[in-house]
Amino acid sequence: MSETHDSAGLEAAEAPLPPGMPEVVDHVAVARLYGEPLFQLPQDLYIPPDALEVFLEAFEGPLDLLLYLIRKQNFNILDIPMAAVTRQYLTYVEQVRKRNLELAAEYLLMAAMLIEIKSRMLLPPKKTAEGEEAEDPRAELVRRLLEYEQIKIAAAQLGNLPQYGRDFLKAQVYIEQSLQPRFPDVHVVELQEAWADILKRARLVQHHKITREELSVREHMSIVLRQLQGQKFVEFEQLFEPEKGTPVLVVTFIALLELAKESLIEITQAEAFAPIYVRLAYAPA
Repeated sequence: MSETHDSAGLEAAEAPLPPGMPEVVDHVAVARLYGEPLFQLPQDLYIPPDALEVFLEAFEGPLDLLLYLIRKQNFNILDIPMAAVTRQYLTYVEQVRKRNLELAAEYLLMAAMLIEIKSRMLLPPKKTAEGEEAEDPRAELVRRLLEYEQIKIAAAQLGNLPQYGRDFLKAQVYIEQSLQPRFPDVHVVELQEAWADILKRARLVQHHKITREELSVREHMSIVLRQLQGQKFVEFEQLFEPEKGTPVLVVTFIALLELAKESLIEITQAEAFAPIYVRLAYAPA
């Protein structure tokens, strides 16, 4: 009977495996790689030393760690057993120091303070001048711990309040407009003002046609000389004709400058802001 059973098992072991089945079926896969079972880790797999570290507790600072140690063991915060708390605190600081020396610096400062308080408690208490006992060395630490606990409780209460984006979102409801159109109420005065504004803008963008007028400076020099002939003095303003437009005024002024440059006329003024007179220049003898 056993030979039959052994032969049947051997035949089953030698039988071809169904497609998709791994060769090792009596082991539990440790992982899956691209959907395929992996029964043993590769020999060349590198795992960093810090990859498998687990941080069980995370504290926001030395006071947070002290408060945790005191509350976890139900110590009276007004009568802290400094030896036990300091021992547990130093154990945690040593673990932090091995991972991050910069982070441990702040905790080491508190550890030095705890050791100092413990040392002061071992000394006999000193009495003040009034005969009263000195203040408990733990008083300042207790005050800081109580203040920190109050702030931590208040922060937790604020964090439990509903916050927009975390606990609730602003509701947005789409309301379909009525099929009947609603036209705005427009008065006649508003239409008139709109039409006047359109006309005003139309005047600003209308096309302007500019024509070029040929004006001769020499011709106006001759005109000025004819006006000065037979005259002793002529006022400067009388030589201009404003009704002929700005271009003629400009050319007349240039003609006067050219005549003065060529010493054909003389321009005189008795004093500042006095009338300006123009006359023909005397010909040399």
